Amino acid sequence: MAYQNDIRFLLNGEEKTVTDVHATQTLLDYLRIEQRLTGTKEGCAEGDCGACTVLVGRLRDGRLHYETVNACIRFLASLNGCHIVTIEDLSGPKGRLHPVQEAMVEYHGSQCGFCTPGFVMSLYALWMENPQPTEVEVETAVQGNLCRCTGYAPIVKAALAVNQYGNPAHDHLTTERNAVTTRLQALATKTRIETGPADDRAILPADLADLAQVLAENPKATIVAGSTDVGLWVTKFMRPISPVVFILHLEELKRIELSDEALTIGAGVTYSESQTAIRAGFPHLGEYWDRIAGWQVRNMGTIGGNIANGSPIGDTPPVLIALGAEVTLAKAGSTRSLPLEDFFIDYGKQDREAGDFVSSIRIPRPKPGQIDAAYKISKRRDEDISSVAAGFSVTVGSDVITEARLAFGGMAATPKRAAQAEAALVGQPWGAAAFEAAAQALAQDFAPLTDWRASAEYRQIVAANLLRRFHLEHDSANDTEAAPVRLAIA
Repeated sequence: MAYQNDIRFLLNGEEKTVTDVHATQTLLDYLRIEQRLTGTKEGCAEGDCGACTVLVGRLRDGRLHYETVNACIRFLASLNGCHIVTIEDLSGPKGRLHPVQEAMVEYHGSQCGFCTPGFVMSLYALWMENPQPTEVEVETAVQGNLCRCTGYAPIVKAALAVNQYGNPAHDHLTTERNAVTTRLQALATKTRIETGPADDRAILPADLADLAQVLAENPKATIVAGSTDVGLWVTKFMRPISPVVFILHLEELKRIELSDEALTIGAGVTYSESQTAIRAGFPHLGEYWDRIAGWQVRNMGTIGGNIANGSPIGDTPPVLIALGAEVTLAKAGSTRSLPLEDFFIDYGKQDREAGDFVSSIRIPRPKPGQIDAAYKISKRRDEDISSVAAGFSVTVGSDVITEARLAFGGMAATPKRAAQAEAALVGQPWGAAAFEAAAQALAQDFAPLTDWRASAEYRQIVAANLLRRFHLEHDSANDTEAAPVRLAIA
């Protein structure tokens, strides 16, 4: 069977066709080395500093949507049918500065300048999406950009002032959107793409059925959605991962269904794409979602990928386990569903057979009397990996705890429920005594490790204190039977 062996996309305003694309070739290397577009910088090579930020336009349900991404960990092969926009594309006639650049100059938002292109691209995306943001919205947009010079205050002031220098309605990404949409539709392919050498091969399945076939043919393949973790396997650990099967383009994995009973999210849905439904169905997760990495990573990373990767410090498994989530696995000819907590077997080991892939996650909606909370403890509040993550779901009726689901990340080799702590709560009157007993019981549930993020002792103390905090934050909310009570993380 013949497959397409090249990747086709738009780079700024120019159509590109690249053959023999290595699976591990990053977008950043392509831009800097092959295209000499050196405005995009490499600072960390792990999606942390934002100096490499570019915009990627993708067709979603027939509409063109632009989002910030980290070029240092985004693989070129995943960008078929996309529009890549770099800092060089912002230059106006005769080199005139873009409104975002003008604001950065006028408000002294740049000092050494190394991080500036990344900040400009993040603020450009924000301006296009929200021309009159609040200060909090600006801060959220630049979570994924680090600056050691300015203290951020002048950058925030510049972001709030961009509209003084231009209107996004007149920007070329707005005025040319229909034309770009048509060009991207022409670049779209309905056949499988296989490109790159045998030892660094990239495969883009045509659809979900083809994905199952590809994995049946390549049971040891590395499945890559947003590459927010796999990218580091390549840039930091030089790990061979061929063949690589890219799935972020598969519309069948982009399903989001919110009903009165549950929220079902396809494995290819990114954090950003899921945010509206998450806030609607589980308000206590709204602010928690904003603390998952930075904007660029939330635009790339997927909930399905976070689960499939199986990291004990992943942000989403603890809070989803606490809510009773189920994961559905698919392979050629069959599907099976299981409780998310049962998917994680041991460190680096999940209940996944050869050819299996995560296809969706189902999260039951809260019921009356159910009190939910989500906590993330990290060294840096924004854009940092958890030292301890926790999801709590406690059901109370007639002032008695009838059910408790307490799940933690960073406390064991897998995301795990605290069985002894749960037992200490169930059947007890709601009160400080019950939660103190549960906090003490955590020592029977976990024996965490010490690493550079936190010591074992610190993790034990934090986990116990989170239970105490949960009780204190809800102690005045006694009318739990009237409606679900939900907590937004502080």
